[in-house]
Amino acid sequence: MADTAMSGAGTTGGDDPLQRAIWRLRSRGCWTDAAALLTPHIGTAGSAGAAVQRTALLVERCLFTGQGWAEAEDALRIAEAVSQDDDDRGAAACERGQLAYAATVLGVRDRADEARSALGRAAALLSPNSRTRPLLDFRRGLVAEHLADAPQSARPAYHRAHAGAEAHGDTLLLSFTWRHLAALALRDGEVAEARKGFAESLRIREDLGFLIGTAPALAALAEAEPEPEATRLRAEARRLFHLLGGIPTWLADQLHPTTSPAA
Repeated sequence: MADTAMSGAGTTGGDDPLQRAIWRLRSRGCWTDAAALLTPHIGTAGSAGAAVQRTALLVERCLFTGQGWAEAEDALRIAEAVSQDDDDRGAAACERGQLAYAATVLGVRDRADEARSALGRAAALLSPNSRTRPLLDFRRGLVAEHLADAPQSARPAYHRAHAGAEAHGDTLLLSFTWRHLAALALRDGEVAEARKGFAESLRIREDLGFLIGTAPALAALAEAEPEPEATRLRAEARRLFHLLGGIPTWLADQLHPTTSPAA
């Protein structure tokens, strides 16, 4: 199962009390509560950003829990309706692509064509210097790798996303690009490079306090480490996974390989 990313908005909050509150909830898997904080801001002037961020939170909930699809679809329709310019419309299209990707990769419904179409529309709408473009590049890499089984196409998309995340200071997105570039390196047998990328992804998530993303990062690093370190990392990932109530749900089979295969 692929790790994923949403907009960097609200990752730590900076000096904005609302964004700090959203980050605290999101980082612990309380997506519904985080999204509720944005609801009063939708329908006001300049509300497109809040609508897209609310959608992104609910889409992330779908991917991590396999639940909440109707709520995410409703939020997405609102975000599309209140979009005012091409950047707003592109950001909303990026979320539509992500929701379709999540439904496909989790086996809920095959929406691969919709994912490709929406992300292509986002690419046409977003300006080259848009803060959403690195996230779009990353998600196009996910589609290439996990829906099209084309890692050779995913790699340059991940590299573009990585460079864009660095340029825009989106540290959380960097944790995702490090992880996915490392996974491709491991697939090619480049264990040392993979270990470096997985370790950097884990470091960033621990530094940011991205609790719900830490267990996947631990489990990924375990794949590149020798024993007994690999066993220790998996045990820590398992402990955190259970502490958070079994999210992300798709990590269960990696941590408990005797269970039935994931959808």
